[in-house]
Amino acid sequence: MPFPPSSRRVARALSAAVAVLTGLSVLTGCGESAPAKTADGKTVLRYQGSTGQVSAFELADDLGYFSKVSLHWEGDTTSGPANIQAAATNQVEFGSAFNGAVVKLIAGGAKVTSVLSSYGADEQSFTGYYVRDDSGINSPRDLIGKKVAVNTLGAHHEFITREWLHQQGLTEDEIKQVQLIVVPPANTEEALRKGQVDVAALGSVFRDTALQRGGIHPLYTDKAIFGTFDYGTYVFRNDYIAKNPEAVEDFVQGTARAIRWLQVTPREQVRERFTQIINKRGRNENTNLVPYWLSSGIPVPGAVVADKELQIWIDWLVRNGELPNGKLKAADLFTNKFNPYANGKYKPEAGPTGEVVAAK
Repeated sequence: MPFPPSSRRVARALSAAVAVLTGLSVLTGCGESAPAKTADGKTVLRYQGSTGQVSAFELADDLGYFSKVSLHWEGDTTSGPANIQAAATNQVEFGSAFNGAVVKLIAGGAKVTSVLSSYGADEQSFTGYYVRDDSGINSPRDLIGKKVAVNTLGAHHEFITREWLHQQGLTEDEIKQVQLIVVPPANTEEALRKGQVDVAALGSVFRDTALQRGGIHPLYTDKAIFGTFDYGTYVFRNDYIAKNPEAVEDFVQGTARAIRWLQVTPREQVRERFTQIINKRGRNENTNLVPYWLSSGIPVPGAVVADKELQIWIDWLVRNGELPNGKLKAADLFTNKFNPYANGKYKPEAGPTGEVVAAK
């Protein structure tokens, strides 16, 4: 059955999501409520995970990089915007999302701050927007009136698509005619091959397995538009940072070091560690995605946040009339003060324990 059309803009999409999430819990598979402290005095950080995947902070915990915090899984997230909304509304302590969604949330009044980059595009890991070889779609103008499958509205895939169309010279009225259709990532390739959508956003395992089956090619990619780039950040509530600076610092330093571990450790060793973590955490999941892990996706050592990674989306929202010019400045939305790769504790090119790392 074909998917219904949708041409809602980012502001309407995120506003709707915020309205729903304010009244409803976004957690799935929740366990017992977490205490504020463990028996040995560590601060408990509630979080949302992803089925069959290992987040950098979960890896940090397994590597023993935390000394003052303990993680408590509250369930799995449904999307980046939902994850940071959960953090903003005190359902969890921190969340991660595309920086455009972070900017939009803060512009809407949420008191959160980005503390560390959470994902991006490097040479191995990026998102492509694929069409069938027989689709007849060869240019951005061919997308007018067509359907693009994205995982959620108001996030990475929507922003990248609209930015690409803008860079290619389409007017705002023409861009509005490109329909964004929400399709779960697991079903996106099938929707593309059946003609239910005309373009499919595919990344990681979904991209790699689809390419193995052939018959599709990329029309555009996020990496081609911006190069290697950090696209998302972890955020904490401002009041939580003020009351628990040592806990936030421990989370950031440990997660930054875990990301650096991913950046310098052989791929097979990473996959083996991920498999061990998934098997021992007891969440009734499998390890089918692990063999497709290629890289951290974060090109910056230690996931240090750069001003441009938030400012570009502030400018995007201003250009589209969704944010008053001058209301937000990137430097006010993030901090690197807790990151050892930015605050002087480690050299930027150092390894996960500050050691010298041989250049690849």
